[in-house]
Amino acid sequence: NWVPAGGCGPWEMRDRLGTGGFGNVCLYQHQDSGARVAIKSCRLELSVKNKDRWCHEIDIMKKLSHPNVVRACEVPEEMNFLVNDVPLLAMEYCSGGDLRKLLNKPDNCCGLKESQILSLLSDIGSGIQYLHENRIIHRDLKPENIVLQDEGGKIVHKIIDLGYAKDLDQGSLCTSFVGTLQYLAPELFEKKSYSVTVDYWSFGTMVFECIAGFRPFLHNLQPFTWHEKIKKKDPKHIFASEDMNGEVRFSTHLPQPHSLCGLIVGPMENWLQLMLNWDPQQRGGGLDPETSRPKCFLIMDHILNLKIVHILNMTSAKIVSFLLHPEESLHSLQIRIEFETGISTGNQELLLETGICLDPRKPASQCVIDGVVRMILFV
Repeated sequence: NWVPAGGCGPWEMRDRLGTGGFGNVCLYQHQDSGARVAIKSCRLELSVKNKDRWCHEIDIMKKLSHPNVVRACEVPEEMNFLVNDVPLLAMEYCSGGDLRKLLNKPDNCCGLKESQILSLLSDIGSGIQYLHENRIIHRDLKPENIVLQDEGGKIVHKIIDLGYAKDLDQGSLCTSFVGTLQYLAPELFEKKSYSVTVDYWSFGTMVFECIAGFRPFLHNLQPFTWHEKIKKKDPKHIFASEDMNGEVRFSTHLPQPHSLCGLIVGPMENWLQLMLNWDPQQRGGGLDPETSRPKCFLIMDHILNLKIVHILNMTSAKIVSFLLHPEESLHSLQIRIEFETGISTGNQELLLETGICLDPRKPASQCVIDGVVRMILFV
């Protein structure tokens, strides 16, 4: 099927959002109501195999409901006449573009801001857990398949394109795959059997790229080349580069520069070591015996629950970061600031980035709103 380029009844085509292996995604807007919807339609005559894959994606999308997985919706009535044996897929429209577009901005050549990284970690981590709880492996997680949506002034990340998703209820784990090789887990690359941990590798690769601005393992080489060089890495290695002599150098640490404060770097490196383990059986750290949840998601939650405040010292133009203790008072934080900077508590004026003074009667956690780290200025 295809949708007329100009539109369909009151629905007018406004933009071509993307082109996949056999489908186009276009933005349509209702001329009267202003409602917008993304329509995915076939652009080629499909083989029986691809037709089944297409219908499978639609079936999966229709049964999912999660804020971090793009939502399927009803195909507009005016487009129903276009539906034949290969249906259209209608989805919510996310106006913020995809993660690749964000990463390609010159300002982000050395990675995203800490707050953006943590927001992505929270959103996509939640979306992946939801898919896995519903026995679905995405298999093709990459920046192009993460879209951004502004919801009430907050950027929300959503997973899209379940065309390669594998429903575990359909039978034994499959060994054939065609996907994006740069983010592909080693076992898929080698056409071996696999489990949900293939998504851990792709997720870890994406988060590393958001932190550093490039992928973790010999990012300048083609996958077929770096695969052989990386396969014998230590389980804790999260980064590999070539030196001037062409020798591969491995590291268990994140490369500089990046925007993460020192308090987050250690836990984040531990998390990446679990996600980028070459061994699919060990990747993710296995299940925690007490909670029966994958250990990688427990560490992720720990990172996201850290209450860290960044303070700009206006006299030195340097930023210092503090991990807030539970129920810590503002006065206690000021004493720590004095110890770190030499500025006495009486000479400190603590301001939110909006210019609002902090309330001395409230705990220091007033700096952290809805889990988002707020910059404080003091003079």
